[in-house]
Amino acid sequence: MPRKVIFVADPGIDTAFAVALALNDPQLDVIGLLPTAGNVPAEQATINVHTLIDVIDPPKWPKLAAALPARYDSDGQALHGPGGLGGMTFPCAMRHALQPADKILCELAHDYPKEVTLINLGPLTTLATALDREPALPALLQQTVIIGGCWREPGNAGPVAEFHMHLDPEAAKRVMAAELNPLLIPLDTTRKLIFSPTDLLELPNPDSRTCQFLRQIVPYGIRASSHLYGIEGFHLKDVLGTVAVAVAGCVTSDAFHVDVETRGELTRGMTVIDARPGTRATPNARVATGVAVADVRAYINRILKAAH
Repeated sequence: MPRKVIFVADPGIDTAFAVALALNDPQLDVIGLLPTAGNVPAEQATINVHTLIDVIDPPKWPKLAAALPARYDSDGQALHGPGGLGGMTFPCAMRHALQPADKILCELAHDYPKEVTLINLGPLTTLATALDREPALPALLQQTVIIGGCWREPGNAGPVAEFHMHLDPEAAKRVMAAELNPLLIPLDTTRKLIFSPTDLLELPNPDSRTCQFLRQIVPYGIRASSHLYGIEGFHLKDVLGTVAVAVAGCVTSDAFHVDVETRGELTRGMTVIDARPGTRATPNARVATGVAVADVRAYINRILKAAH
């Protein structure tokens, strides 16, 4: 039986890639695709999730929503392009009278109690707001996966802060205290998932709508990665959110207590992982410590070969 998943997403090239894989995986039932500001502003995030559904046109459409009107100090368009999808524009039929993303998240959790895995691919504003709306949400969700944070790796939004945590550290702190016991996948793990230009531009099944779409949006990310970071290729960080759910054992993890710094002038958004031997605090999360990269690549190839 397919596993029910809800995405909170801020598309974003790698976010779009992660969602596209899930929409084409027959073992995943994407029941919600909920936008959040992050890589792009809230209004653009709402447009982008609609674009993903319109372009990919999956056999079963997930429930959509409107991103909360969050405003952050920065976005990811230097890496992901104007509008977030590699600077490309696509036809998009917007739905009217969309409900806010936090409301839809709570409704879906109530509709399918203990059946849903939430995959958060952006800042944690929407999830924190949903927890305010429905304090019982942790008991309703089967699992929560969060792409965010960094531990031993340097940050990508500051010396010690990862982008998603940096945008809304107050929300991240509330989420980590909410008894969700999430799988937290930090930069230490996601940075292992780098794909060469050839990998990204020579996708299998080139006639499929999904592969054609991905081949249009990834060139900007390849160029931007080279210019900004001196990297030959592109990190598909958010893809690990999908793969961690779809491929059992692909991501390994250890239990730790995780908190988020909200006040430091230099450390705001820092993920604080208590790894002290013997005296550390009670674990509240599972922190990803490794990934089977070959298995990730095999999964991507298998799903895209069969993509519609």
